[in-house]
Amino acid sequence: MIVPAPTRRRRKEARPSELTEAALGLFVEKGFAATRLEEVALRAGVSKGTLYLYFDSKEALFKAVIQEGMVPALIEGEGILARHTGTSFELLEALLRIVWTRIGETGSAGIPKLIVAEARNFPEVARFYYENVIRRGRALVGAALERGMVNGEFRQMDIETTIEVVIAPVLMLLIWRFSMASCLGREIDPREYLTIHMDLLRQGLLRSQV
Repeated sequence: MIVPAPTRRRRKEARPSELTEAALGLFVEKGFAATRLEEVALRAGVSKGTLYLYFDSKEALFKAVIQEGMVPALIEGEGILARHTGTSFELLEALLRIVWTRIGETGSAGIPKLIVAEARNFPEVARFYYENVIRRGRALVGAALERGMVNGEFRQMDIETTIEVVIAPVLMLLIWRFSMASCLGREIDPREYLTIHMDLLRQGLLRSQV
């Protein structure tokens, strides 16, 4: 009599994170529209029925991917903002560094490209991303800029427009990694890129001491 091999048991509490990890990989590789829940379940090594125990739709699964992959970096940034005692430029630098190390150097770096590509077709997902990622990220950068302008460290500029100028190069670096880099076969050195970006910001933001 042949005894079947025991089925490998999974910890119940580990399944949601396994599913979001599998979903992230597929969303970035194939896009949101082209990814099927059956594929996510297969990659995670569970049945489709098991997936539905945790997520009742692909939209719910994608929201969980955002919550796990991007929101913790913003929470960490909010903690840095609350505790920071140095200069406003050092605060801004720390916030941008958190975005890159916690998001840019992980698979979650593919999410901004995905949102740009799919936002018009999936407005509910785009709104969720805006409220939970973009709005909070803008608030962090805006707080650092306002702090610097109030204390005289930074030149007076329109804060809302300056937020866009500060964030745009970092966003471009994230998008490049999962778009043109694969087509052109040329990677951008993120350390050099961010060093130059911060140097340009320093020159543009700081008030002249002359």
